[in-house]
Amino acid sequence: MKPSPFQLSRAARALFGLALSCGVWLPSAYGFTVGITAGQRALFLQVGVGTMSGGFFNNGGTPGDNPTVNTASVTVPVAQLGSGAPQLMTTDSTVTASPWEGAAFCNSPATTGQVYVGGFFRRPGQGAGGNEAILSVTTPAALTSVNGDTIPFSRIAWTSSGIGDATATIPPGTFVGGGTQTLLPVSRNTWFESCLAFSYLNTEIVPAGTFTGRATFTLTAP
Repeated sequence: MKPSPFQLSRAARALFGLALSCGVWLPSAYGFTVGITAGQRALFLQVGVGTMSGGFFNNGGTPGDNPTVNTASVTVPVAQLGSGAPQLMTTDSTVTASPWEGAAFCNSPATTGQVYVGGFFRRPGQGAGGNEAILSVTTPAALTSVNGDTIPFSRIAWTSSGIGDATATIPPGTFVGGGTQTLLPVSRNTWFESCLAFSYLNTEIVPAGTFTGRATFTLTAP
């Protein structure tokens, strides 16, 4: 996970890096929600590796801050460069189990590139009014190389899945690039989670180099 304030916060934020290696010199949906008990206002967001102390959340575990910034990356083979064949990105995240109750939820990140994204919005009461938090993601316009070359962030897409789930919590999509996009409304006193697998759409030939960029996921409550 990344920094994600736990109590009395209006927003929990998580950083996630993306990198592409491209150039002629180089050799695919579903999620989960569950109700939690009402209580003191709190937000928690985990993207990739996170911290849960004292057990899993459903049996008293306490979420905490974790400074880790996980990445997803891909090296495009020269034979595929600009072919339009999407290239699945791999990740250095190792999260497979849900912090909610410890069950296997994401498939092996080493082989699927899946990155865990989950958390909750809690506040007192169950009635209407101020009922939703918003999960969003903000990206720059482009991934850039040290030479100043760019690839639009909109060339990165994702699928959404979760072991045992039949419908997507965080829908599949594509980064808009250069702005913030809403991913999911999160109802009051709800835990949500999905496993996102990212792909480079590979629709154009780009100069040789390593292109990097960072997506910032934010969970915000009114």
